[in-house]
Amino acid sequence: QVQLVESGGGLVQDGGSLRLSCAASGRTFSMYSMGWFRQAPGKEREFVAAITWRAGSTSYADSVKGRFSISRDNAKNTVYLQMNSLKPEDTAVYYCRGTIATALATMDDYWGQGTQVTVSS
Repeated sequence: QVQLVESGGGLVQDGGSLRLSCAASGRTFSMYSMGWFRQAPGKEREFVAAITWRAGSTSYADSVKGRFSISRDNAKNTVYLQMNSLKPEDTAVYYCRGTIATALATMDDYWGQGTQVTVSS
């Protein structure tokens, strides 16, 4: 089992910045990757960014490339999402996801409780 706790959400003006954190505990030694997803009211949950735990390879949704940056601190079992140049359309609940490699060579996903990000125009 893995527990994920997000923090850092809030209200910010158009063009502002926020940094989200997601702290993992439990079976973190089997962590394969961590990522951020978001869900706006009335919309499907969508991918934002991800990072592999060992190599630190990153990937981003086209809508956030050049504005958001994902990073990790392996010693603290924490992943961060630095969000710059925020826009009202970035308003959503942001969820952290941890992907664990199991002994059966499958991947298990774990989710945090979510943190609200609101960008005012």
